[in-house]
Amino acid sequence: MGYQNCRVVYGRTLVDLGKKNDRIVVLEADLGKSTMTSFFQESFPERYFEMGIAEQNMVSTAAGLAISGKIPFVNSFAVFLTGRVYDQIRQSICLGKVNVKIVGSSCGLSDFGDGATHQGIEDMALMRILPNMSVLSPADGIETKKIIEAAVDYEGPVYIRLNRNEMPDMTDEHEKFILGMPVVMRHGTDITVFATGYMVWKALKAAEMLEKEGISLKVVNVSSMKPINEEAIKDLSTGMKGIITIEEHTVIGGLASIITFILRGWAIPVEPIAINDVFGQSATNYESLLDLYNLNESAVLRAAKKILS
Repeated sequence: MGYQNCRVVYGRTLVDLGKKNDRIVVLEADLGKSTMTSFFQESFPERYFEMGIAEQNMVSTAAGLAISGKIPFVNSFAVFLTGRVYDQIRQSICLGKVNVKIVGSSCGLSDFGDGATHQGIEDMALMRILPNMSVLSPADGIETKKIIEAAVDYEGPVYIRLNRNEMPDMTDEHEKFILGMPVVMRHGTDITVFATGYMVWKALKAAEMLEKEGISLKVVNVSSMKPINEEAIKDLSTGMKGIITIEEHTVIGGLASIITFILRGWAIPVEPIAINDVFGQSATNYESLLDLYNLNESAVLRAAKKILS
């Protein structure tokens, strides 16, 4: 099994796409060496706009470029790009369904060293509530490449959240990414686990552990948070003893909210695993921070056993 950094995959994919499509332009807020848009800058300096620490201006400029026929990718850390610029995204991009791609880097707790101010744990909720906005959360580097390619072809606003750290390759490189469609990563008969981002890997590891105890988990990758195929979610939940959701995001407004809304009225237990309405904090490494917030295999095991009891 290989490991890739989604930010690096993103930067290199932008360069590949830029060679084929001269409409693609990139706007950066003084973080190009972290978001990896520096790859695009090296290849296409005339199509790269360093806007400085002026995210609101960057997004407004991107809206103008899109209206003139370009396909702008705007970049910063997820926490700044969704919170600091919310008004401009709402008014200048979503209201007119303007064709801008917003890429939030270092999402969730993945910027473990910089603490709460740099950890975007509410970004999906902020972007999901905006009409006309699509929200995508890749599970690994393989899916990151497919999502960036799909975003270029899609006409309209897109928000993509990217993890800061290396992640194991777990998705099928030959399977086409379909906007809105959840993907079964592992079949099971007892409980369906809906997961997104790096938490897909945690769910798969938990499924292996529980199999030894005779508990069968179906693991589903929900990389398209909006739009989402509601009938597919219902089909994947039918006949199961319970549902688990797991996300590196606040429990409010993210995957747990999506699944419980779709399954409203169903007599089925749902156990959410998420950040429980608190801010993040600094840590010496990523995994220890995930463990502190119970975003791990053990949390899935406990949730499964609670459902079955």
